[in-house]
This record gives sequence, structure tokens and C-alpha cells, in this order.
Amino acid sequence: MSARGTDAHRTGISLGVGVVGVLAGLLFATNASLFADQQGRQPTDFEDLVRSEASRLDETNARYQALDDEVNRLLAQESEAGSAGTITTQMRFAAGRTAATGPGVTVSLSDSPLIHDVPEGFSADALLVHQQDLEGVINALWSGGAEAITVQGHRLGPLTKIRCVGNVLLVDGNVYSPPYVISAIGESDALRAGLDQSDAVRVYRDYVDQVSLGYSVVDEDQLEMPRIEGGLSMEYARLPGEEPISWQQPASDQRDGENS
Repeated sequence: MSARGTDAHRTGISLGVGVVGVLAGLLFATNASLFADQQGRQPTDFEDLVRSEASRLDETNARYQALDDEVNRLLAQESEAGSAGTITTQMRFAAGRTAATGPGVTVSLSDSPLIHDVPEGFSADALLVHQQDLEGVINALWSGGAEAITVQGHRLGPLTKIRCVGNVLLVDGNVYSPPYVISAIGESDALRAGLDQSDAVRVYRDYVDQVSLGYSVVDEDQLEMPRIEGGLSMEYARLPGEEPISWQQPASDQRDGENS
């Protein structure tokens, strides 16, 4: 989505821990093999390619699930042994690698119904939800003590990528249309306070009053959020002749920070 322009500037450790580390590395590396072992294959048609890659993806996901189950088993053993396992479990939760449940709030944002009858003094652009509006709400919820957040049911992790393109929202490549639903697990009063104290959310709410942008906050007795599935292989820039350096991470980049 484009920027608003002149309308506004909304802008110790036991052997088990070592094994856990190795298995976690295998988890993150699993997806990198998805396309690596049949690079020379020449499919006869697109349908063959889709079927082949879908089958391989299923196999990869099964391998990932088996490894993740083994990691969880070892983590359970470590948590019984002492603090090392507890720390590892906390790190996995913070990275979105375990499911989350609990009370919280759900925030909904939507475009103005006046998009076909733009009020005088505003452009049509002012009647749309923008990337900075979503980021403002998400950051306010984190500031309010959110333990976990989803956007359109998609769990956010340290490297989740959110971007608006045209009038749609992309979350790690998944395409969504408004209304945009953001849920956060945490203490509802603190989460609401985070929203109320956010300058970005205040500006958005000004536009709610002026051009009827959609905004609602609902307390939730129980929210259930999935863990982040899959992984991402990242390569870094290098000088000519240097070997590529790869790094495996279980999610993609969280906040793009730029409007499309």
C-alpha cells in the first residue's frame, strides 16, 4: 500500500542439551533439502512438477515433525533435570516454536466503507488500512506485554515478514484481504493500555473518527495459537570466489518497515 502523503504521517549443561542443539539444527536445515536433490530433473509438464514437489514437501514435513517430536522429548527430560531445559523451552516459546494458549485481546482493522464516496479534503488512500497501521498495533501489543501474537491466524516469530501490497496483506507469502485480525495473548488490561499509549494507534483512531476506518478491540477468554512451522535457509552476500555462507532459521523476517 502506498504512503498517506499529505493526508497524514501515519507513519550445566548435560549431554541432552547438546543433543537438543544438534536436533534443532537439523530441524532448521530440513527445508533446505527440499529442492536440492533433484536439480537436474526436467519434468514433462507443470502438473508432473507440482505432484512431484508436493510429494517431496510431504516427506520433508514428516521428517521435520519426527525431529521436532524428538526435540520436545529431550526438552521434557532436561526440564526435569534442571534450569537448562527450562531456558531452552523459554527460548523456543519466544521464537514461536511451541503452541501458545491463554487469554488476551483481538484487534480488527478494516478499510473505510466510504471508499467509493471519499469525504472532501481526503484522498482515497486515507480510507485504507496501511502497513504502518498494522505495525503500530503489533508493536503496541508487544509493548503491552503480549506473550504471543497472530495476524490472520498466522503466528508471528522473530523473523516473520509482514508487507502490504496493493490492497492485500502478505504474511510470510500468504495473501490476506481486510478485515485484518490481530490477536495477542496476555493480560487484557495491559494490552489495551499498550494500544492506548501508542502514538501510531492514536493517529489511526483519529482516522477512524474522520473517515470511518474500522477498529475494534475485544477481550478473549481463551486464545489458541499454533507454533511456527517449517524453516528458511538464508544466504549472505559474499565476494567473488568466496564460498556461500548459509544460515537456517525457523521463520522469515518479521517486520519489513517499509510501505509498498
